[in-house]
Amino acid sequence: MGKPGVAHMTAIDGFVWTTEAWGSALRSSALGEIADHFFTTRQLRLRGESEAEDWRLVAGAIGVPPSRLLRLTQVHGRDVFVHGNGGAEAGGQIIPAGDAAAATPDEAGWPAADISMTDDPTVALAIQVADCVPLLLADPLTGAVAAVHAGWRGTAAGAATAAVEALGREFGAQPERLVVAQGPSIGPCCYTVGDELIDAYRDGGFAQSANRWFIRDEAGGLKLDVWAANRDQLIASGVPAASIHAANLCTARRPDLFASYRRDGPGTGRIAAVIRSRRGGR
Repeated sequence: MGKPGVAHMTAIDGFVWTTEAWGSALRSSALGEIADHFFTTRQLRLRGESEAEDWRLVAGAIGVPPSRLLRLTQVHGRDVFVHGNGGAEAGGQIIPAGDAAAATPDEAGWPAADISMTDDPTVALAIQVADCVPLLLADPLTGAVAAVHAGWRGTAAGAATAAVEALGREFGAQPERLVVAQGPSIGPCCYTVGDELIDAYRDGGFAQSANRWFIRDEAGGLKLDVWAANRDQLIASGVPAASIHAANLCTARRPDLFASYRRDGPGTGRIAAVIRSRRGGR
């Protein structure tokens, strides 16, 4: 784990900044007690010419070779891929779960899904975001961990719910034991959306909850609170509210720390959310 205490970073309740080979990373104190993990900052672009080297640094920081850092072809849904403790190269033993059966890998061989999970401590899981919500989940009893990419589409589809259900189905991880870290993403302060998103959430089965997640500003614009939406879905799935730890850092408002698609456009970088199981006492 990196060295704690990055002086120029603002303190966040329940989270610590650490110094890594590339610069700064953010960790949840509660999740850190049961699983290795971190959220990167914009000091790593994870895009363009430096992408391969950036991912090598990420793998090194979580303690695995690059071949054991499992990534995804993210498709803005709720498909789940499960990696068992088979000892094969990352990606070689990926098992589709739930509605992921029809998903196919991209050219790099990464499975097409937005949720990955494992209880294998020789593998680390990674997703990438540039405004979407990154969720990292861990069960202290089974050692199972999960990484979730939840944009507005994934949130409307119930990605957080799908992750909790799959952890129980595949690894016996009970919701009441789970610890969750919700990393930096665009906040309700800055996420202006169209009215058609209300219908998308209602169609996803969140007709009543959507009234809490959409907010009208003084000018009549519509804002979406994906922080609250994912938290509410986790709680409804049985995760204790006290076990959900949110950084509440808005990527759009912190150009000094994070990439933001809404702020910078499609050419912006990405931030990674990474987690590794400690099963077997590692």
